[in-house]
Amino acid sequence: MKIYTNENNTATLKLLIAANLAGKKVELKNASFGDDVFAGPRTLPLLEVDEELSFFSSNAAAEYLFPVLDLSGNGQCHQMQEWEATRLQPAVSAVLSTKSPSSELKQALHSNLVTVDKLLATHKYILGDKLSAADISIWSTVYPLYFNADLKEQYTREFTNIARWSQELASAKAIQDALNQWNGSPNGPFAPLCALGAPQIPSLAAAVGSPVEEVTGPSPEEIETAKDNWLNGLGRLQPPLKQEKIVLPVKGRKNVLITSALPYVNNVPHLGNIIGCVLSADIFARYCRLCDHNTLYICGTDEYGTATETKAIEEGLTPKQICDKYFEIHNTVYRWFNIGFDYFGRTSTKEQTEISQKMFLKLRDNGFVGSQSVDQLLCENCNRFLADRFVEGTCPHPGCQYDNARGDQCDRCGKLINAVELVAPRCKLCGHAPTVLASEQLFIQLDQLEPSLRSWIASHEGLWSPAARAVCRAWLREPLRPRAVTRDLKWGVPVPVPGYENKVFYVWFDAPIGYLSITQNATKQYEKWWKPDKEFDVTLYQFMAKDNVPFHTIMFPATLIGINEGHVLVKHLFATEYLNYEEGKFSKSRGVGVFGTDAQDTGIPSDVWRFYLASIRPETSDSSFSWTELGTRNNSELLNNLGNFCHRSLSFCANSFKGKVPEIKPTDADYELMALINREVAAYVQNMEKGRLRDALKHVMSISRLGNQHMQSEQPWVLLKGSEEDRTRGATAIGVCCQAVALLCALLTPYVPGACRKLREQLGVDAGQLRINPLNPSFIQYLPRGHVIGKPEPLFTKLEPDMLDKLRAKFAGTQTERAAVNGDAAPVSVAQLEAAVGDKVRQLKASTKDKAVWQPEVDKLLALKKQLAAAQATCLNSSSGGTVGDLEKAVADQGEKVRKLKASTKDKAVWQPEVTKLLDLKKQLASLQAQGNAASAASESVAELEKAISVQGDKVRKLKASTKDKSVWQPEVNVLLDLKKRLAGLQVKN
Repeated sequence: MKIYTNENNTATLKLLIAANLAGKKVELKNASFGDDVFAGPRTLPLLEVDEELSFFSSNAAAEYLFPVLDLSGNGQCHQMQEWEATRLQPAVSAVLSTKSPSSELKQALHSNLVTVDKLLATHKYILGDKLSAADISIWSTVYPLYFNADLKEQYTREFTNIARWSQELASAKAIQDALNQWNGSPNGPFAPLCALGAPQIPSLAAAVGSPVEEVTGPSPEEIETAKDNWLNGLGRLQPPLKQEKIVLPVKGRKNVLITSALPYVNNVPHLGNIIGCVLSADIFARYCRLCDHNTLYICGTDEYGTATETKAIEEGLTPKQICDKYFEIHNTVYRWFNIGFDYFGRTSTKEQTEISQKMFLKLRDNGFVGSQSVDQLLCENCNRFLADRFVEGTCPHPGCQYDNARGDQCDRCGKLINAVELVAPRCKLCGHAPTVLASEQLFIQLDQLEPSLRSWIASHEGLWSPAARAVCRAWLREPLRPRAVTRDLKWGVPVPVPGYENKVFYVWFDAPIGYLSITQNATKQYEKWWKPDKEFDVTLYQFMAKDNVPFHTIMFPATLIGINEGHVLVKHLFATEYLNYEEGKFSKSRGVGVFGTDAQDTGIPSDVWRFYLASIRPETSDSSFSWTELGTRNNSELLNNLGNFCHRSLSFCANSFKGKVPEIKPTDADYELMALINREVAAYVQNMEKGRLRDALKHVMSISRLGNQHMQSEQPWVLLKGSEEDRTRGATAIGVCCQAVALLCALLTPYVPGACRKLREQLGVDAGQLRINPLNPSFIQYLPRGHVIGKPEPLFTKLEPDMLDKLRAKFAGTQTERAAVNGDAAPVSVAQLEAAVGDKVRQLKASTKDKAVWQPEVDKLLALKKQLAAAQATCLNSSSGGTVGDLEKAVADQGEKVRKLKASTKDKAVWQPEVTKLLDLKKQLASLQAQGNAASAASESVAELEKAISVQGDKVRKLKASTKDKSVWQPEVNVLLDLKKRLAGLQVKN
């Protein structure tokens, strides 16, 4: 047997210790991750038993070498090893591989060591009074922390139980021999372990439960149920549902209507948007189809409202053109993510107009619509009422006075604003000061609908996610008030009421109605889903981020209750918290984070993105995206756990039984395994039904771990070489594992549909054969005896740490900064660069004095300034054909901008580029004035020059009175002096 390893790889110690304890000889071979030493994932150390059998999991290899090490009767040793591989080892590796570990990494290591120390406080060894595989794995991982003086003093001084245990094991002959053969050093540098890199430990969700917890074995009742389902479960599946091109409710079936919040069409969706609505809903819809529910999943782009008009103005397009452009972007992104909508539509359709107007008129006829006069800002220059996002001004809140606040919210203090409260408001489009003018608007009388709404919420909120309940209850702490349903815009659904022809519906009112109009476009019979007959069982599930909850728990339900025509109301509302990006927040407006189009450009398969986003789905609290953790999840969970089990199981079947599933003769141990798997399947269904998609995924991966443990325990590669009884037992083990692979393929289809499609090909089955019974979720025989499988192939590939580091650097900062620094082809305007320059630096400098944190951003800033200077020079050169009057106005405007910047911050890096621009403008003005002076000198008179001096003198006096900034008025003084010189010269000449 050979062990392929790189230098100073502490995981290799596990294999050498196990081999010594078992009295087996192994040969060490130097290798690197680039060496093609075997077919499959390239991880080190690798144990090569023979040409057909290799182990790339160090824990699995150690158990193969010395299988009797697991002396626990309930699989706790396997749990501890899994915990060591997914929690302890990444924490140790992260600290060892970083010159200056962060406080978060140190805390993660500390919390893991606390767990080990507690176990050893009452036992001689990890699991009791006898040595186990868990001791060998954990000792090898913490070895450098206790035999490197500096590391021991820094990280482990307080853990006396670990110190006692580590010293005792180190004195054993088997471990001393292993250390001599290993020939490594506790002083490092340490080689990468299993290509996992150094993960962002604090945000890692545990792959298994707490290793301290006891796992009870299955009861006799569970085992009997497992036997029954194994023998009869396949026949209990209901007949598969015929897939119709147009999906309508079916009698006698559970009809599931699924919506995800309609993504707004003014930008590219980022990963937080994707997991918050469309991906979560897609996972659930695929689960429902797996259960044979009649399922309709619809979504589409939300296209009306102020944000669309704003984006259209920014890009110089019409609102319709903006919607067409971004609809295609959204559609392409979701197709790449394999989001399986039954229909993906949009709200700017005639169906949307017809249904919205019809519902509004019914609401009005029922007495729930009134009118009020509302003060609004009117820009007379643009001849339009200004929606919130079209107004800017000074924040009215004391202590803030930010002079660039929006009409709905101040970005500096974060407080909400009524546009008419802004100090010195200005039109965002033309800069003119608007006037306040009353405008008549229609309101929905939410106060009249409140009693019925509260009663409905009380009877349904128990089926909602915690985030949905919390947001809804916050809204209901105060009485509901009438809410405006119309506004003075052009882009929207017209209001079908005389006197309101020039108004449209507020987007909050018509956007949820988009679910109905999109269903109409999909089926041509939307009322069959949204106003079903009593004999049809239709249940509505809705997915969204928590910021959309008020519209789906208050406004939209109140509208449907007021219409009173039997519309389906949401029964299950699954809202998420927010997904953050690395150490900051995703932001569509600032372009921070990884966006849907970016994910496609990484080369990482969409299934990996789907799996990772589901595994960090912010279900009960905010969570964070991490590039390192993405690699860890892929390499540890998908590759080493799931991929390893599926590939080994099917490869044994292909190589040992010519691809035919062998006869299975279960023993008591097999039925115990089935009972444990049934626990996980039941928990999977329970969590799925409650919208806990992340927790459901954990239970699927636990089935894969149970399968790996079963294979290690049974060792079919040994049994197949033994007696007839052994061969029967080995065939059963392989058969059970192949059936487990089929079960995993079914349960994972909602999460990684592309990989499961490949796995079905390897299993030789179609999607209709792999279904589950949600009323009796269990492990059943999907593959009949003698079933021929296809060719086994690896499902996933390793993500290299250096590639992830490059991606982290590539997608750092904002999209504008990336375009500037990376030299992207997309044009960057002066305005965009000005927005990017300095903003992040100011935030970082305000948050910390640590130069190491903000210096890289300063370097980025300098690069951006170079581009800014070039862009400004282009703008200045293009304006050289202007008049003296044009340049004088430009100088005045730029001077005002400089004064405001200097008043808002002392950071010279912020306003110096604007000063440079001002000086350049003044140079151009002086040059143009000199040219004009030279051309007119011959015809100048004393009277004309005296008049010019008088005008210029007044200008200088006013400037000096308005500012002490010499750079503003000195050029004007120079012009005045030049005029006086010319007057003196002309007087002498005369």
